[in-house]
Amino acid sequence: MRRRRGTAPTGVEDIPRRHRVTAPSRAPIERLQVTVLRRLDGLLAGDHPGLFPGHGSEHGEARPYVAGDDPRHIDWAVTARTNEPYVRDTISDHELELWLVLDSSSSLSFGTAQATKHEVAWSAAGAFGLLAARGGNRVGAVRTTPKAGRVRPHLMPARSGSAHVGGVLAALQRSPDDGEPGDLSGSLDIVRRSAKRRGMVVVVSDFLGDTAWERPMRALSHRHDLIAVEVVDPREIELPDVGLISVVDPETGRRRLVDTSDAGTRDRFARVAADRRNEVAAAIKGCGADHLVLRTDRDWVFDFVRFVSQRRNRMLAAGRTRP
Repeated sequence: MRRRRGTAPTGVEDIPRRHRVTAPSRAPIERLQVTVLRRLDGLLAGDHPGLFPGHGSEHGEARPYVAGDDPRHIDWAVTARTNEPYVRDTISDHELELWLVLDSSSSLSFGTAQATKHEVAWSAAGAFGLLAARGGNRVGAVRTTPKAGRVRPHLMPARSGSAHVGGVLAALQRSPDDGEPGDLSGSLDIVRRSAKRRGMVVVVSDFLGDTAWERPMRALSHRHDLIAVEVVDPREIELPDVGLISVVDPETGRRRLVDTSDAGTRDRFARVAADRRNEVAAAIKGCGADHLVLRTDRDWVFDFVRFVSQRRNRMLAAGRTRP
């Protein structure tokens, strides 16, 4: 059955009129475009095997295994003949399908430095989307919805064109839902079902709460190039000495008084926070994803470029070892 022009396809929620972006709210999108074009584009220009080399569907040449290669790509037939580990690359597709998964949990509305975590997360997701769109790639996105709600996911199908990317960024720009944790694992499952071709998936979240996202992320990494962007605020790492404060969990509303003048309390908080971040880093690595950490008290563009440069150097180093 044909759907009427202007209606949302099956499984996609049309953005309510009250949430549609008006002209004044396009200013952040325009500023982000300037940032990407002026500060990022010149630094990331170069050969196609850079930030966005898509997984190919055709097998390439076998090459010796080097540290950092995915063990799942080992060519066991060549390895058995040579008695040395070999991996077989795939020929990169020059048309990539990029999927953005942006967490909308209430915890991302927190921020004590230059910006909130949601603003940094949206900027990072937008940078990936704008850079991919300039190469003619298709960009799709999923915005997480509350776990307890029965709202259909905010899914934007993967399409090419600057107008489509602008609409995706406008939809992702909405502030997080108050008092609700986002269903990150459910959104990852939606991407796994929607992404028909091999490509890249960028997951942007603070990764607080449970780790139910591990299993769907691991499933995505079997088929797609996966990047996990963790957004952190400095007050989530250490507490300042400011006396008695009231802290609130934005997702549950629970309140607690904390005496930050106690050095023991600050030390325990720092240890727990460090252990938590190490657990998240280990889980992301176990899922086969590249890990990018952005902080609200740092220039996210600097960390973004450094991550891309390291990723490119690793891929070029792997390419130089080809016979």
